[in-house]
Amino acid sequence: MNAPAPELAVETTPESRLTRLRYLRAHAGEVYDTLTDGRTVHLRLDELLRRAGERFPYLVPDARLLATEQGRLQSEKQGLEIDQGIFCHAVLGHPEAGRHLIDAMLRPTDRALGLLDDFRADGDIDLGVVRVERRDGVTHLTVHNDHCLNAETNAHVEDMETAVDLALLDPATTVGVLRGGVMSHPRYRGRRVFSAGINLTDLHEGRISYIDFLLRRELGYISKLYRGLLVDEDHAWPQRTAQKPWIAAVDTFAIGGGAQLLLVFDHVIAAADSYVSLPAAQEGIVPGLGNLRLARFTGGRTARQVILGGRKIWATEPAATALVDEVVDPKAVDEAVDRAAARLGVPAVMVNRHMLHHAEEPVEMFRDYLAEFALQQSLRLYGEDVLEKTGRHWARPAGAL
Repeated sequence: MNAPAPELAVETTPESRLTRLRYLRAHAGEVYDTLTDGRTVHLRLDELLRRAGERFPYLVPDARLLATEQGRLQSEKQGLEIDQGIFCHAVLGHPEAGRHLIDAMLRPTDRALGLLDDFRADGDIDLGVVRVERRDGVTHLTVHNDHCLNAETNAHVEDMETAVDLALLDPATTVGVLRGGVMSHPRYRGRRVFSAGINLTDLHEGRISYIDFLLRRELGYISKLYRGLLVDEDHAWPQRTAQKPWIAAVDTFAIGGGAQLLLVFDHVIAAADSYVSLPAAQEGIVPGLGNLRLARFTGGRTARQVILGGRKIWATEPAATALVDEVVDPKAVDEAVDRAAARLGVPAVMVNRHMLHHAEEPVEMFRDYLAEFALQQSLRLYGEDVLEKTGRHWARPAGAL
């Protein structure tokens, strides 16, 4: 890299961060090329940041510095993830580097590739948080993080990406279905729950990772649900990615991240007693790509009521027609899923969903939003209001929601 680097260590003062931000905005392409051997190597986010910390420790915290944050409450951390956010903001903001990183994150994970033969043979695998079962060409992803009402954790993101990869790689799968499992939580015991959103207890205790959760989630499995899996970039024909239609079945509620997921599914079925909410302003963080996508479905005014005002939308109210395709009796969800899978499992669906996505959300729009999201979300993780709110939630008695 020919550009001179600023002579500073990773400091957490506003002045030093502004210096790094300006430098990276000017030289992100060169830094990224150095780390990826001129974009000949596709590095996932975690490996990219690890290499950046080794090669450019004055720009990005290295593994030694990050290790000092392990085991700390969120409120006790130094906020080194903000400096990772500055780096990701600049890389994603660079058109060529950002697109290359998006492609790197669309590739199948090593874990999924290692499990693929077993899944192809058995059609059934339990990953821990997510169970993957293929039945008559339909692969069902069932989330059973039931102790926390299917709230999202680092392990949840890991298992979801693996599960999505397996479904997309499996030639016997024509349609994918996502549904929450049956809960053991005393308040919802015996009922299915789609998602309670981000696990605020894990956030308080410092176990929600900026890279492995908040960014990986958007660039990893959610992007693959929407755009497909990049398997063989050089020889792909007729499309660069392997895509399949996806159905979401919502029981009880889809809160926060669960609501965000519905915006990338091809067909959403909701039980009549369920609701959708995106309480981003109450939580204090940015709701993933919800700010980019929700208004496309509901219109800008309703999107503001949901994201800024915390409005719940019940499945049976008129506004829900913008978010769900079918509202059925809770006992009839299985039958509705089967009917929808039969309709979507035809060849013409694939090309038409591809063209819809190409029109609605071009990759450059996605990249541009992610660049700003990467910075703003890293800052929000350490906002005083977020730390106070997560602390209050964490202090609630067991079983409270």
